[in-house]
Amino acid sequence: MKQLITWFVRKYKNPKFQFDEHISSKIIFSLIFIRVLASVRSLKLLIHFHFPRNLFLGRGVRFFYFSNIQLGRFVTLGEFTYISGLGSEGVIIGNRVNIGDFSRIIVSTSFDNIGKGITLHDDVAIGEFAYIGGAGGVEIGSACIIGQYFSVHSENHVFDDIACEIREQGVKRIGIKIGKNCWIGSKVTILDGAVVGNGCVIAAGAVVTGQFPDNVIIGGVPAKIIKERTI
Repeated sequence: MKQLITWFVRKYKNPKFQFDEHISSKIIFSLIFIRVLASVRSLKLLIHFHFPRNLFLGRGVRFFYFSNIQLGRFVTLGEFTYISGLGSEGVIIGNRVNIGDFSRIIVSTSFDNIGKGITLHDDVAIGEFAYIGGAGGVEIGSACIIGQYFSVHSENHVFDDIACEIREQGVKRIGIKIGKNCWIGSKVTILDGAVVGNGCVIAAGAVVTGQFPDNVIIGGVPAKIIKERTI
């Protein structure tokens, strides 16, 4: 059984995968049972006239405006994840994407200005309790690994007029783009207008604004370049 699963994971997910020597057959059978249940849950998407392609859903996964959501192959959505496609471009999730439990992927909560969309490219992995708001547009490049409590906000409230309530002054949206092959630590916050290059590392707890080049290590509040990644 180990050999069969190892072959499957190497072929479709991670070419270098190898079980730890402490993983017993009992653990493997438990894992298989959980994955089979997650696959069966995906059949509920048939009510949306969508045939799931190797999709794995945890308990309590919910969708809003499903016709505006695209799901790739071998996508795993953790327990009680919520995805809303309410936006001009909706939500696009690539192949082999993993989203942790209790995460919320929401383009917009506003019905008078629905905003743009969210794109997660292939092999993105996001930890538990993430929030991604895509009103201004959010793009996360392939092969990014992201820790728990990731927070993304692609719009800001306008507050220039002190004589007017802030809630009545509207919002501005620039959008957020994160390059491929980045490692983003837990509790990182990305704010509107941020651009992060390919191959970057963002330290846990950082608040990211502004633009950063490829292959740098970023940290702090607000985040700054700590050093470059070199060969």
